[in-house]
Amino acid sequence: MEFLVHNLAPIMFAGLIVFLLLGFPVAFSLGACGLFFAFIGVELGALPEALLQALPLRIFGIMQNDTLLAIPFFTLMGLILERSGMAEDLLETIGQLFGPIRGGLALAVIFVGALLAATTGVVAASVISMGLISLPIMLRYGYDRRLAAGVIAASGTLAQIIPPSLVLIILADQLGRSVGDMYKGAFVPGLMLTGFYALYVILLAIFKPHWVPALPPEARTLRDDNGKSGLPSLLVLTSLCTAAAVYMGKNMPALHTWWSGEAVDNVALDETIVVSMCFGVALAFVAASINKITRMGLLSRMAERVTFVLIPPLLLIFLVLGTIFLGVATPTEGGAMGALGAFIMAMARGRLSMDLLKQAVNTTTKLSCFVVFILVGATMFGLTFQGVDGPIWVEHLLTGLPGGQLGFLIVVNVMIFFLAFFLDFFELSFIVVPLLAPVAQKLGIDLIWFGVLLGVNMQTSFMHPPFGFALFYLRSVAPTKEYQDRVTKKMIPPVTTMQIYWGAVPFVLIQLVMVGLIITFPGIVSSGLDKAETYDLDKVRMEMEAAMPDAAPASLDPASNMDNGTEADPTAGMEGANAAPAAAPAAADDPLKALQDSMSSGDKK
Repeated sequence: MEFLVHNLAPIMFAGLIVFLLLGFPVAFSLGACGLFFAFIGVELGALPEALLQALPLRIFGIMQNDTLLAIPFFTLMGLILERSGMAEDLLETIGQLFGPIRGGLALAVIFVGALLAATTGVVAASVISMGLISLPIMLRYGYDRRLAAGVIAASGTLAQIIPPSLVLIILADQLGRSVGDMYKGAFVPGLMLTGFYALYVILLAIFKPHWVPALPPEARTLRDDNGKSGLPSLLVLTSLCTAAAVYMGKNMPALHTWWSGEAVDNVALDETIVVSMCFGVALAFVAASINKITRMGLLSRMAERVTFVLIPPLLLIFLVLGTIFLGVATPTEGGAMGALGAFIMAMARGRLSMDLLKQAVNTTTKLSCFVVFILVGATMFGLTFQGVDGPIWVEHLLTGLPGGQLGFLIVVNVMIFFLAFFLDFFELSFIVVPLLAPVAQKLGIDLIWFGVLLGVNMQTSFMHPPFGFALFYLRSVAPTKEYQDRVTKKMIPPVTTMQIYWGAVPFVLIQLVMVGLIITFPGIVSSGLDKAETYDLDKVRMEMEAAMPDAAPASLDPASNMDNGTEADPTAGMEGANAAPAAAPAAADDPLKALQDSMSSGDKK
């Protein structure tokens, strides 16, 4: 019994693994394991019965957590956009734009995947949409099946790391950090990962050109009446709007000065970027609208189509992420605005029906209930695990690793990588992250940086053969039998499961390279975060002394006593034993000294 009492934490963790391997649902495995070991702990005297009284309060705390409201909002936004045909329009238009170059269709899938990630945040919606729309086209024109499957699955998983990602909301909640800061930290890694995917396709276009053929001329349907592509017109419009956005960014202080009526020297970088890009995008939309209404013919068909298809999702991204980055809205409020914007976009397209609304709300409700049930089970497990000193056991286990911070990060990322074969990101976030966060904080690791690192690593959970969910989503829509293409009338062989698995391997390796880069160069994440404010204590004291009037009592001023003809005696009225402590009240009465001491202690913390 003594052995059981002292090792209840590792036995409890092993019991959870057994529950999961037996195939029980994760939420109920967590709850059952927590209750079972809580009963054993109470019977053995290792846990007080009063500990379980905290469980209802923790569950009510989950229900009152405003941060978690962002999950259904962003999910509803993504599902409405996906079902309203936005993905189809984007893929068709960008495919026509990039189609004339080798690998153009794959690049279009990556670009649209990143755009869908920034608007939907749902992996399943992105993978299924692109699998249904772009996979038949890529197979029709001779793309390598492994590459086609891999690029679709990998582009869909960008929704895991590019804001407004659901996993970043969960990680921020579990780490006790701001969702907005987590979004800012993940923005640059998400863009870098998108660039690495595109670079891989470009290298294949150079060294394996037969894998990524260009669209044949007869497939390039988005042309002007005279047969020209219309790309120069699009290039001119893009250049003008980009120049206008850059000009706006450079003159943001002057704009703020004019708007507020007060002199403004500098403006925050994130505000400058968001406002400038909004201005450039809005200018392009206005120019295209005027050209279409007046039929001036200044823009080509390609330029008009790209503008009208790209601008609405870009404006929605700026509306949601821009307000979060600027601090105007919380992530929950940003998600609500995004859901409303998705409704408006669907109505503008004439595709908002009652059936679409029912499907979106039904799926959103299922996902939200799934998250809450796992969180309740994880709370039960975590309460018991803390009661048996589980965090101390994990801390001793991980802080004793050789290599300090680097050794801890290597072991943790290897563990997350292999656990991702069997658990999805929700389960990893609720089970593993709460155990790792206290250890990371004790080792001096910034939890925002740590959360983004884990988010990039968890992204591989969707791509792992044979259990990656993105691979399952693609398998559900990829052809399993030979079929006749409706355009070329040729027989197209099916896409096998092994081709999907092998196609995912290069992109998993790219994701692991990204994990290594974040560990090696922490600035990839921290460069997007707001800089911590530093205070010059001496300057603050001087300013306060200059601002405060001289209100010192006459009895405490030695000069006043000398003016009265008496010499000040610092030890007058004090007895030997009380002479030293008497200085303490004088220091406590000095507000400047108290302020300086409090700011100094805050900096140390």
